[in-house]
Amino acid sequence: MSVRELVVLGTASQVPTRHRNHNGYLLRWDGEGFLFDPGEGTQRQMLRAGVAAHDINRICVTHFHGDHSLGLAGVIQRINLDKVPHPVTAHYPRSGQRFFDRLRYATAYRETVALLEAPVDTDGPLVRTPGYTLEARRLSHPVEAYGYRVVEPDGRRMLPDRLAAHGIKGPDVGRLQREGSLNGVALEDVSEVRRGQRFAFVMDTRLCDGVYALAEGCDMLVIESTFLDEDESLAVEFGHLTAGQAAGVAREAGVRHLVLTHFSQRYTDPAEFERQARAAGYEGDLTVARDLDRIQLPKRRA
Repeated sequence: MSVRELVVLGTASQVPTRHRNHNGYLLRWDGEGFLFDPGEGTQRQMLRAGVAAHDINRICVTHFHGDHSLGLAGVIQRINLDKVPHPVTAHYPRSGQRFFDRLRYATAYRETVALLEAPVDTDGPLVRTPGYTLEARRLSHPVEAYGYRVVEPDGRRMLPDRLAAHGIKGPDVGRLQREGSLNGVALEDVSEVRRGQRFAFVMDTRLCDGVYALAEGCDMLVIESTFLDEDESLAVEFGHLTAGQAAGVAREAGVRHLVLTHFSQRYTDPAEFERQARAAGYEGDLTVARDLDRIQLPKRRA
């Protein structure tokens, strides 16, 4: 059975707190796992969340600030220690190659796994597979940063009434799906488009075109909301978003489930992030992320 869920490993910005670890997020997408922004302490959080090194197929780093990347050294060495039986691909800004190299070889260890480096230096698709396309978009932060988006290809939903009207049933339905037409009946005549699921991961950034492009039509948007709205000037200065700004993006982009995360240590009341997100007009499902949350992607649109 396919599983599509977000496992939250950490939600703190800049420094961990007593209740929040540095960043870390695992997206389970059917049989693959995307590890986003492994900050310091990610290995321990993986243990607490029941995430194994074997669950990781891709590592996606948005940028090379420590709270988003200091856990790379430990995660990479754990992948090799556990002899993960499949290659693991790492995506990260090409401009940070020297940081990736330092983290990959921070200490001595035995390499047993193929770790494929796939640095990012432009907007657009990074990889296409039968189950998804992984895309990247440039963000606006003091250092080069990219957000990521996972898009499932659209499929077709068969319509029983139209199949019946054309007398198509049993094995002929599968044949029509495979071949595209049957006895003069086209697949489009008896089906409709079933939109694929979309997931986006947006970390440290000001409002910019890339944020909106990543969020557009997403079933789930994981997005930083480092500051509350009253500190918008700080958000602009340091290249971050407020809760209201993040929710405004989700509202305009038609996001179904908004996940707010990456909170400044200056705030102690998580409910205030939800209040400000609702005040910004977002009416969909909303989660103010906590460490070790497990959040299911919404079911496909009807």
